[in-house]
Amino acid sequence: MAYKVITDCPVCSKTLKITKLQCSHCHTTIENEFELSKLASLSKDQLHFVEVFLTCRGNIKEVEKELGISYPTVRGKLTDIISSLGYVQKKKNEVDEKKIVTDIISSLGYVQKKKNEVDEKKIVTMLENGEITPEEAIKLLKEE
Repeated sequence: MAYKVITDCPVCSKTLKITKLQCSHCHTTIENEFELSKLASLSKDQLHFVEVFLTCRGNIKEVEKELGISYPTVRGKLTDIISSLGYVQKKKNEVDEKKIVTDIISSLGYVQKKKNEVDEKKIVTMLENGEITPEEAIKLLKEE
């Protein structure tokens, strides 16, 4: 049975470090100091909120509907999670939310598409829909 990784020592409350990894198939063991994701320090409820937030693509209104909570509650939970992850608020309620979302997405192992990848898909879609000619598509793709 696998347990959730604890990040703080139950005796002195200092941060624990991971020092051993083992393959469950062949039992190969690696010992060293390993870093945990910032997300490992979040509670189960906070992780659930992050998953819902990402699934809703950061749309707070959608998060409200999904969780059945009010807008201020969503903002409050988001602020608590941002603080738990170690990000400092710039002003009263101003944080670099784009950087935080980018960090969370990358720490989960997802790769964000670059702008030109999105534009290329849009050009291909326009070509498929007959909105532009093949020559126009080639020209637009070369400009990228």
